[in-house]
Amino acid sequence: MTLSLLFPLGLLALASLLVPLLIHLARRHQYAPLEFAALRWLRAKARPRQRIRFDEWPLLLVRLLLLAALAVLLARPLLHGAPVQTPPWVVVAPGLSPPTLPAGSEGRWLAPGFPPLQDTAPASAQPLASLLRELDQSLPKGTVLTVYVPDPMPGLDGERPRLSRAVQWRPVATPVVVPVQNTAPQLRVVGTGATPSALRVLDAVQRAWGGQALPAPLATAAVPEAGQVGVWLADAPLPPGWQAWVQAGGSVLGVSPKAAPGTGTTVLQDDRGNAAIVRHALGRGQVLRFTAALSPDALPILREPSFPRRLLEQVQPVPPPQLAPAAAHAPLTGAAAPLAQPRDLSPWLLLLIVLLFAVERWMATAPRRGASA
Repeated sequence: MTLSLLFPLGLLALASLLVPLLIHLARRHQYAPLEFAALRWLRAKARPRQRIRFDEWPLLLVRLLLLAALAVLLARPLLHGAPVQTPPWVVVAPGLSPPTLPAGSEGRWLAPGFPPLQDTAPASAQPLASLLRELDQSLPKGTVLTVYVPDPMPGLDGERPRLSRAVQWRPVATPVVVPVQNTAPQLRVVGTGATPSALRVLDAVQRAWGGQALPAPLATAAVPEAGQVGVWLADAPLPPGWQAWVQAGGSVLGVSPKAAPGTGTTVLQDDRGNAAIVRHALGRGQVLRFTAALSPDALPILREPSFPRRLLEQVQPVPPPQLAPAAAHAPLTGAAAPLAQPRDLSPWLLLLIVLLFAVERWMATAPRRGASA
């Protein structure tokens, strides 16, 4: 264990130790000389040297200790390496019924702030794996940790948690509601600028997505519905209605650079490394611009069997997995141990100061002190 000071300049207050020393020297008992008639015939001798003598040295010592304790308190001492005794922790994911806790253990919810199990289970969107890492770094080294999670486990963040301690992993079987998978979007083409070759390519893509044929083209003034993918093949900028639809979150496939101004980001390349589709962000939506006409001769990537799937991933990104078997996400070990928190000695110093002050007052006001004076 080592001792450090958070504010070392506070030790300058030790200079106040001179005050009680000077007070005790100034208040020494003075003995008045008495004249005797017979003494005037004696030969005068040199007065012996007077030694420095402190009266009531126990009271002086208590006062010095009191001032020294106040100075050390100002310096904020911290004790490093002191053993910290913490009870075992049992954390439960929200949505589960709290188990019977072992005697002497601490029960908390696996939620932000880790509230006690006696409180209502809080709702949280933070991943359980992230909360486990936070809890691992906040608990002292050596604390036994038991975790109850639902099985299958939600709240994943794409990586199996790695902690600094071995965890008693307790999966609890929970009914699962399988979410309905989103259907493939529908392509809606504007008739202006649509060539027979482009329509054949788009029809093949639509059939690969959902097994349905390409719908009839839209009128020029019409706007795709929510969830559909607009196709703008005209060599002209997007109409104001289409621009507002894209900014609200829509996706448009285009060919002309006029439909997507600005510099985009390449999101699809062919097997030769040539850019095939460039993405242009527009509000909360996007314009995916083909770098050439929609024909296999101009865009070799159209011949690749994986092209419809890769295009669908850009139009409708695959959401990350939300559920996984709890056993497969049991925390690993090997993470850095949490830093040991130093122990603040200020509460103990305050208690010592109160005791010293009480002793000093008792000694300074005792009746026997006035009698001896």
